[in-house]
Amino acid sequence: KALGHPLRLRVLETLGAGDGEHLTNRELANRLGVDPGHLHFHVRMLLRAGLIELAEGGQGREKPYRAVARTVRVAPALLKSDATSDLRAAMLDEVQRGWAEHGATGAFRSAQVTARVTPEQAVELIQELVEHARVAEDPSLPPLVITTVLHPPSTVDLES
Repeated sequence: KALGHPLRLRVLETLGAGDGEHLTNRELANRLGVDPGHLHFHVRMLLRAGLIELAEGGQGREKPYRAVARTVRVAPALLKSDATSDLRAAMLDEVQRGWAEHGATGAFRSAQVTARVTPEQAVELIQELVEHARVAEDPSLPPLVITTVLHPPSTVDLES
């Protein structure tokens, strides 16, 4: 559930983008362009879920946070359940925001392929992509969001 809101995903993305960067709630809110009071609820949910942690430093009530990990994996069994409808919605929202912000510049790239493979083979392909991205990662480069999905063709596609 902690991953099921676009703003929480953006917090994780922001904290994970730097090299161990620590940001306070107010600094996060400024970067994300949201109200600090509204963001605080989401930051606390990520904190309770163990996805972020308090970092050393800060003054008074402004305590810095850092991401616990640079990569988050969601178990396949969880992805199959109804518990991830918020996560799926957040992922789709991220894709739509990426398209709206970067589509016209050519920085948004996409590809789609219809293949005759089993769902298990498709998941293996996604896992290979994740591992290749992890190995190729260069901390000096700005982050890219890579989203993969798989599904049977829609009934409209089958009729054509």
